[in-house]
Order: sequence, then structure tokens, then C-alpha cells
Amino acid sequence: MLDTAPAVPAPSEPTPTEPAPARAPRMTGRQKLVLALLLGAQFTVAVDFSILNVALPVVGAGLGFSLASLQWIATSFALAAAGFTLLFGRVADLFGRKRLFLYGMALLGLSSLLGGLATGPAVLLVARVLQGLATAAVVPAGLSLLTTAFKEGPLRERALGLNGALMSAGFTAGAVLGGLLTDLLSWRWAFLINVPVAALVVFLAPRVIEDSRPAGRTRLDVPGAITVTGGLLALVYGLTQAGEHGWGQPLTVAALAAGAALLVAFWFAEKRSAAPLVPLGILKRRSVVWGNLTGLIAFVTETSLVFLLTLYLQEVLGYSPLATGLAFGVLGLGTVLGGTLGGKVVGRLGSRATILTGGVVQAAATVSLVALGTSGAWIWLLLAATFVGGVGNMLMIVAFMVTATSGLPDAEQGLATGLATMTQQVGITMGIPIMSAIATARVTSLGGPTPETVLSGVSVAILVNSALVLAGAALAAAFLRRSR
Repeated sequence: MLDTAPAVPAPSEPTPTEPAPARAPRMTGRQKLVLALLLGAQFTVAVDFSILNVALPVVGAGLGFSLASLQWIATSFALAAAGFTLLFGRVADLFGRKRLFLYGMALLGLSSLLGGLATGPAVLLVARVLQGLATAAVVPAGLSLLTTAFKEGPLRERALGLNGALMSAGFTAGAVLGGLLTDLLSWRWAFLINVPVAALVVFLAPRVIEDSRPAGRTRLDVPGAITVTGGLLALVYGLTQAGEHGWGQPLTVAALAAGAALLVAFWFAEKRSAAPLVPLGILKRRSVVWGNLTGLIAFVTETSLVFLLTLYLQEVLGYSPLATGLAFGVLGLGTVLGGTLGGKVVGRLGSRATILTGGVVQAAATVSLVALGTSGAWIWLLLAATFVGGVGNMLMIVAFMVTATSGLPDAEQGLATGLATMTQQVGITMGIPIMSAIATARVTSLGGPTPETVLSGVSVAILVNSALVLAGAALAAAFLRRSR
């Protein structure tokens, strides 16, 4: 006799009323290769931001820099990197991201070789300017290649989280690596180490990365390019002069005023342009505006905190430059953890909640540093607070990158990543002069630099730093739309 009872589904199979849960998307093998290559390039340029900082006195003595001109080794790089990044981000959209990325990496390798072989100040400064130009090309082009390789969603959030982690780790690793190379070999290896890395990327990239070309030929907005590049150059120059000589110096005021005037002229040029460098519509997007404000606050506060804690470690506790760099290795671990978790947290909570969470964590960790004292035992508080603060800071940075590049077509990803990179580099430049002025004013009011007065100045600046990050995160979270 035949059994006419309906078949019972196996327990492991979903019933029609209980659909199988959607699997999280996974990267293909090619996407993993693209990600590894782009992250390696971004890590390299991040290292270049800080690799020479601890070696500046040695470089100056070796090549004959005067004490007053020593700051130009860092300033020349920052000017080129921040001044041209928005222009190059748009050039990547118009003329090809892969092409600009390859040209930028080739220029990085050649300029690093020039710097490593420099025999005088002029040659070294030319090499640093060229390294800055290479960075201005590689970072937005690489980021736009990454965002177009990974569509909006969990994979892009994960990729941007890893990118942010390695970028921040690169800033920290640069200080440690610069100290090690200078002590064990020569400061020239701070340049020469880039050469084989750049050569490897230039060799592999054409075989791994798919080209990204515009559908039609578009004219470059020359008035917009001139005004925005000139404005950013003047602004960054004014900020670096403020850090060195004070905010009230005539040259500082003139540079900042010129920068502001040129950026206003840029706004009017874009309103009249038929093919603007930066379509004003993108600047009216809430995600772009508040996402970039989050990034600006994150970079202003964390990079300036590193500066303040460097003063504490060296002027109060008496650490050497190499020991200072090694102490910041714990901060690097925190940023790597934050970047690794960042994509998952954004996917679960949304960008808005992640910005607020990261800001609260960073602010709480930062304000705890007010308790630092003159005893060497306080190093344990510094290590714990910088680790936790690094996690919070990286949550903000990952959410900033996801927010600032979301909801835009692929044709505008170079522009979006150019804006984000410009925000990052201007934030790095702004933070130190602002916090330096606060700390210096406190030290001066107490009668001059001693370990006790330096500690007091650092503590006041730390309070301002923590308040700034908390206010910035709260504002961004308040004005961003709730989204998942």
C-alpha cells in the first residue's frame, strides 16, 4: 500500500514560512588581491607622513639645515599633499583612477630615491615636495578604486575599516620605523625603503586592478583648480606658520586671509562653471558635509593628542625620541583594532550611532589623561588611554569614510574621496598649531617651561581636545539622518 502522507521537510531545510537567512557577502579572490594591493600603497604613504619626524635633527645635521629651516622638511610635504589632493581626486574621476594611481606610485618611488641620495637641503626639499604630490595623487585615486571595487554595503564598510586601520597604523609605524632606521642604519633609509614597495605596486597593479575610465571626455575646470589649490596651499601654509611662530604674526595672518579669500573665489567660480571641479550639489549633501566634519574633528584631535603626549613623554618624563615612538605603538594597536571592528559596527549600528559611540569612547579616554603626573609610573595610564582612545577614534574615522562616500555614483567617487582626503590632511595640519597654542599660552602664564608647567599646559590642551571631539561627534550625530 502506497504511503500518501505528505513528505516532511528535513530539519536542516527551511520551511516555506521560514526563509533561509541571507549569508553575508564574501570577497572574491580578485577583490582580496585588489584590497591587499591598495591597502599596501595606502599604508606606505601614511608611513611617509611621520617617518622623518623623529629623525629631523639627524637629517638637519647631516645635510646642513639650519634650526629655523628644519621644519620645512615636514612643511614642504604637507603643503603639496594637502594642497593638491582635491584637484587630483577630481582628475582621477575625469582621466582615469588607475592611471593616476600608477603615476603617483611611480613618482613616490622616484622621489624617495632622490631623497635617499640627497646631498644638500635643496635636493631634499624637492624630494619632499614630490613625495607630497605623489601622496595627493595616490590617496584619493586609491580610495576611489577601492570604493568602486566594493559596492555600498558590508564589503565596502569592511574594506574602508581595514583601510582606516592601516592608514592610522601607518602614522604610528612611521614614528617607530623612522627611529629604528635612523638608529640602526641611516636616516636615508627612511626614504629608500619606499623604492622597492613602489616598484612592486607599479608592477602588480596593472595585472590586478581593473581600469576605471570616464564614459566621455570632460574639460577640467581650470579656474576652480587654480583657486582651490591656491586656497588650500595658503591655508596649510598659514596653519604651519601659526604652529611655528604664533597666530598673531603678519605672515600667518596674511596666509590665512589669502587662503580664505581664494576658497571664497573658488565657491563663486564653481557657481559659474559649466563643468565645475566640485559640483556644488555635492556640498549640499548632508552625508558629505557632516561626514567630513566628523573626519576633520577625528584627525584634528588625535594627531594633536600625539603631539601633546610627545611633549609629556620627552619634556616631563625624559623619554628619548625612539622610546617615545615605541610608546605610541600601543595607540597603533588600538587603531588597528578599531579599524577591524569599524565596518562591522557601522553595519550593525549605522554610521550615525557609530560616530557618536566612537566620539564618546575617544573623549572619555582622552579626558582621563588629565590625571597624568610627573612620575614614570603614569606611563601605564597613558598606554591604556591611548589604546582605548585609538579604538574610538578609528570608529569615527571608518564611519566618516563610509558616510562621506555613500549615496554617490561611481563617477563622483574620486571627488568624494578627494574631499575626504583633503579633510584628513587639513585636520592633521590644523590640530598641532591649535593645541600647541593652548599649551604654550598656559606654560607662558606660569612663568616658562619646566616639567611642572609643561604638564599643566598639556593638561589644559587635553581638556580642550576631549571637549572638541565630544562636541563634534554629538553635532554630526544630531544632523545626520538615521540610517543603517
